[in-house]
Amino acid sequence: MTINSFEELDIWKDARELAKVIRLLTKREPFSKDFKLCNQINSSAGSVMDNIAEGFERDGHKEFIQFLYIAKASNGETRSQSYRAFDAEFISEEELNDILSRTQNLRIKIISLINYLKKSDFKGNKFKP
Repeated sequence: MTINSFEELDIWKDARELAKVIRLLTKREPFSKDFKLCNQINSSAGSVMDNIAEGFERDGHKEFIQFLYIAKASNGETRSQSYRAFDAEFISEEELNDILSRTQNLRIKIISLINYLKKSDFKGNKFKP
């Protein structure tokens, strides 16, 4: 199966859903009043999907892997910030567990894709001199 756009990637779709969940949670008060944490968690959640997309669009095997590592790090940042939101009583334990589950699943999928790409003979569309 050939994937022609990042929108076809399951990990990008999952990252998009995570970003939507985070956005909805940060719109509620009192969470919405903590501008710094709202900005940080929305930024890190968005960074997961954006780095997957940017890496895919680079058309190079090594660059895609590099951006997947950045997405994985942003995913971890979102996970950590969700604990801060829970500790501040901005989100419920159920909401925290949902985010933790989503970020853990994304982490596994990102690592799996990295490992697949490292073993793959496909090296992307960039020409080597």
